Amino acid sequence: MYSQRDKDPLHRLVEEHSSLVSRIVHHMMARLPASVCADDLYQAGMEGLLDAAKRFENDKGASFKTFASIRIRGAILDEMRRGDWCPRSVHRNAREIAQAMNRVEGRTGYNSKDSDIAKELDITVGQYHSMLKDMRGSQLFSLDSYLENHEEGFEAANFPLYQQDLNPDEQAERHSSMSELADIIKSLPEKEQLVLSLYYDDELNLKEIGEVLGVSESRVSQIHSQAAARIRSKIEGP
Repeated sequence: MYSQRDKDPLHRLVEEHSSLVSRIVHHMMARLPASVCADDLYQAGMEGLLDAAKRFENDKGASFKTFASIRIRGAILDEMRRGDWCPRSVHRNAREIAQAMNRVEGRTGYNSKDSDIAKELDITVGQYHSMLKDMRGSQLFSLDSYLENHEEGFEAANFPLYQQDLNPDEQAERHSSMSELADIIKSLPEKEQLVLSLYYDDELNLKEIGEVLGVSESRVSQIHSQAAARIRSKIEGP
């Protein structure tokens, strides 16, 4: 005999998609420090899943899995922001890297290389890579945060999924932000575009991406952090 809880469509929807929370947490933990508690992120993700189940409208054209993924990731990012575990030095370094990229690319007109940025910062390439490693998972400057605020993924078709509560002016502003993001991503170096696509669209982890590209997992992490810094530099400008 089924209990009343088992008959509840909301409970069934959450139960059927609980594995989605585990997958997203595992995917995000690959770029986070060991000090971050996976259980805390899982709890936040489950709250996001429950919120998605309550808010989902199946006549909007999006699948529940896609809609829930956005809510789950957003709830996890909120939990990370509340924790504020990232040292101020990492925030400062991320800002300095973005500014250095801006200066170099403003002078040359092309995407800066690792050696260009290191020279601009008056440090070695090894020191620059160390800064990128420290930036891994920084919630304040992460690409995840920007995508969570400006829709999920890179495809324009994804844009309507998260607009149910927006008025026409807000929808127009959101669409403009997505167009800006799409243009910026297209301007990134090819390898950075590929890493972002494999990570966010294909949902491969860093190790799997490294196997695709034939590089180490740590190098993939560097490329991802550099892409996030480059996007930030292009959004904020000089």
